[in-house]
Amino acid sequence: MLLINRPTEVAQADDFKIVETDPDPLPQGSFRVVNHFLSVDPAMRGWIADEGNYASPVPLGSVMRSLAAGEVVESKHPDFAVGTLLSGWFGWQEQCVVTPDAVVRRITEADLPLSLSLGILGINGVTAHLALTTIGQPIAGETVLVSTAAGAVGSAVGQIANLLGCRTIGVAGGKRKCNLCVDEFGFAAAIDYKQPDLEYAIRAVSPAGVDVYFDNVAGPISDAVYPNLALNARIIVCGTASIATWKPWPSGPRVERYLLTKRARMQGFVIFDHDTEYLASVAQLATWVREGKLHYREDILDGIEACPGALAGLYRGENEGKRLIRL
Repeated sequence: MLLINRPTEVAQADDFKIVETDPDPLPQGSFRVVNHFLSVDPAMRGWIADEGNYASPVPLGSVMRSLAAGEVVESKHPDFAVGTLLSGWFGWQEQCVVTPDAVVRRITEADLPLSLSLGILGINGVTAHLALTTIGQPIAGETVLVSTAAGAVGSAVGQIANLLGCRTIGVAGGKRKCNLCVDEFGFAAAIDYKQPDLEYAIRAVSPAGVDVYFDNVAGPISDAVYPNLALNARIIVCGTASIATWKPWPSGPRVERYLLTKRARMQGFVIFDHDTEYLASVAQLATWVREGKLHYREDILDGIEACPGALAGLYRGENEGKRLIRL
C-alpha cells in the first residue's frame, strides 16, 4: 500500500494505491515477516502531513508507515527463528523483509489474541498507561476526564484510572459510544460532545473540577474542559484529532489564564520517548486483561483492500475500539 498524494487534511482512499510486487530477496541478517494484522492509528495523519512533527513524513511513493503484527516465515538471522511472532514497523503490506531495528517487540502472550499487540497490549494501551501515570499522576479519589473515551486509547485510560481508584468521566460522540463508556468500560459518566453546552455538561458531572484531563482531540472539546479544571490539575496532551489542518495555524481561546489561576500543568506525550518502560507496561496491561479488569473492543476490517479508506473512516468516528486490518 503506497502513499501517492500528500493531503492537507485527513488522507482519503485515493491518496493511496495498492501495488502488487514480487517478494524482495532476503539478505543475511534479515528475516521475512508475513503480516496478520495492520494497525490504523490517528497518528498516521501526522505522519502523512507535509511537515513532520515528532516523526518525519512518509515519503511519497513508499509503503504507508504503520505498526503490524505477524510471523517470521523465513530467516537469515540467528535470533529470529521461523514461527516467531512479532510486532513492529512493518507497514501496510502483506509481507516484508525486515531487520531487528524495525521490531517493537516479540509477542510472548500466547494465551491472548495476536491482534491485542497492536491495541490494548500495544502502542494504544501503553500510551494510555504511561501517559496517565507519568504525566497525569492520578491520586485515588481524583476526577479524570478523557476525550475520545470510547476509542482505543481513551477507553484504556478510563479503565486504568478506575483501577487506580479515580472517578472517570468520558467525552465521546453519540449516545451509543457514551453508553459503551459507562456500561462496558466502567466510566462514572459519559458526555456527548455534540450536545449544545459542553462546558456546562462537564461542570454538572464534576462540580469540584477535573483533576486530570487526558486530551486526545484539542479544539472545542478542550476549550470546554479548561474552565472546569480543579486546582493543581494536570493536562496530558496526547493528540489533536479535532484539528483538520495546522496550515494556517488555528486560533482559539488562550489557555494561559486557566493554567495560572488553577496552578495547572500541561505536558505533551509521545510514546517514542518511553522505550525503556514499554515492556513493563505491556506486562502490567496483559495481567489486567487476564484478570478481567481491562476490557477492549476491536473494529476489524478484512483484506489489504480495506486500507485506503480506513484512516478517513477512523476520523469519521466509524470505529468502536481499536481499528485493525486483518490479512
